[in-house]
Amino acid sequence: MTISTLNSIFQTIFNTAPEKSFFAPGRINLIGEHTDYNGGHVFPCAITYGTYAVAKKRDDQLVRLYSANFPDKGVIEFTFEQLEYHKDHNWANYPKGMLRYISEAGYQIPTGFECVIEGNIPNGAGLSSSASIELLTGVLVAGLFGLEIPRLDMIKIGKQVENQFIGVNSGIMDQFAIGMGKKDAGILLDCQTLKYEYAPIQLENHKIIIMNTNKRRELADSKYNERRGECEEALRQLQQKLPIKALGQLSEAEFEENKFLIANEIVRKRAKHAVYENSRTLRALEELKAGNLEVFGQLVNQSHISLRDDYEVTGLELDSLVEAAWKQSGVLGARMTGAGFGGCAIAIVENDQVESFIANVGAAYADKIGYEAEFYAASIGDGAKEL
Repeated sequence: MTISTLNSIFQTIFNTAPEKSFFAPGRINLIGEHTDYNGGHVFPCAITYGTYAVAKKRDDQLVRLYSANFPDKGVIEFTFEQLEYHKDHNWANYPKGMLRYISEAGYQIPTGFECVIEGNIPNGAGLSSSASIELLTGVLVAGLFGLEIPRLDMIKIGKQVENQFIGVNSGIMDQFAIGMGKKDAGILLDCQTLKYEYAPIQLENHKIIIMNTNKRRELADSKYNERRGECEEALRQLQQKLPIKALGQLSEAEFEENKFLIANEIVRKRAKHAVYENSRTLRALEELKAGNLEVFGQLVNQSHISLRDDYEVTGLELDSLVEAAWKQSGVLGARMTGAGFGGCAIAIVENDQVESFIANVGAAYADKIGYEAEFYAASIGDGAKEL
């Protein structure tokens, strides 16, 4: 996808040339799954797939948006007096929510604008295309109108859009990774305090391969709420003795000493995952700083095993992909990423093995599941920005 293509679409649709261009990435979480709501750490990075926009200011209050991904929706228009959720406005509700909350936060957007966007994030793969559009809109209005919106405020506004405007009860990781991403670095983020630290990820000889199961994630929401409830129950039982506010505060040793307080074995397993995954995530940072990619890869594998056996959120499709990936040569590590029950897994694969990896894992998956998986080679890139 090139900006010149978007420029020519803009010229055709709006009969004028755009002024500026922008980009916001998608994201993957390298390790630290289902730890965010347990007061733990996550370790995401921005990827080089994302959403592009070209835009131009108008001299009235009309906002006109067009997506090359949804040409059938045509140009969606509204004014700053009409910033409420509208089902028919489909994808444009994300930019609309951003415009509403940016205005409510006291930033003056003096006029409307015209915009063409196009994304190359695989649809429904759980790589956070919605947060990508949110942060894209943030950098776009900041760039077009010279607004100085602190990046953390923009990230929080993106989360507000997701929670209040769209109605999805998600955490802040997606917007944070997309807003703060840095080339060749992961971000260790404490989801409670928003303290963060960059970790260098030097993958000169490796690619991150995103493996999409192509399974609809119909179970993810109900099971997600169930797991949250089980972790809250475990925390309540541990609090009979321990002065903790979240499972993420416990070390592995403290958990082992006190796990007898959790009566139900399944609830105990859920808590074990939350505690051990948080400690794996903290260790991942240290190993990467020391340049120990192999050990990092082992931690990635252990993360999947814990998600499979203790948290039970993987399912046949994700397990088939990951277990096939583990058998290939040149693989540092592989695991599911995201909520689970479908969606994506990632593998870190040596450059010269990528082709055979995709062929072998693809064949094993199709043979077992009966339909194809999709594979994307990604690099770790920068966060949302003006181009």
